[in-house]
Amino acid sequence: MAGRAPGWRLRPLAALALVLALAPGLPAVHAGQAPRPAERGPPVRLFTEEELARYGGEEEDQPIYLAVKGVVFDVTSGKEFYGRGAPYNALTGKDSTRGVAKMSLDPADLTHDITGLTAKELESLDDVFTRVYKAKYPIVGYTARRILNEDGSPNLDFKPEDQPHFDIKDEF
Repeated sequence: MAGRAPGWRLRPLAALALVLALAPGLPAVHAGQAPRPAERGPPVRLFTEEELARYGGEEEDQPIYLAVKGVVFDVTSGKEFYGRGAPYNALTGKDSTRGVAKMSLDPADLTHDITGLTAKELESLDDVFTRVYKAKYPIVGYTARRILNEDGSPNLDFKPEDQPHFDIKDEF
């Protein structure tokens, strides 16, 4: 292999070591230390409508849950907004996707059904879902409707990798 500079095999390794040493946000692992496992939140679970209704903020010692887009969030830390008698308590204990999209507390809008929503309402839904609920509140589960069809058969459109909590590295 004429023409190659001495030590050419070591240059890529040296470059990689430099990148790893200078990269911000990467956990530092020193010789003889085992890497720390990623922190996990509480396990997620599947909620029927009846089960989710138990977490509507009526009981002082119960967490407060609400679902948006079939994703169940623990909003207990926002008790002043979602607790009993609070302004957004009507959203709790159910999948209130339509109400969130329309910015409505009308009981007719407190449903999972997004049929007939405008493009602007759907955009608002995605924005609030991402910037409010996913950003501020832990995911504790999914509604059964997100994973199962009405007859109890699996929803073939459900893909774990598309779920907000899913991280492929947690699967191995």
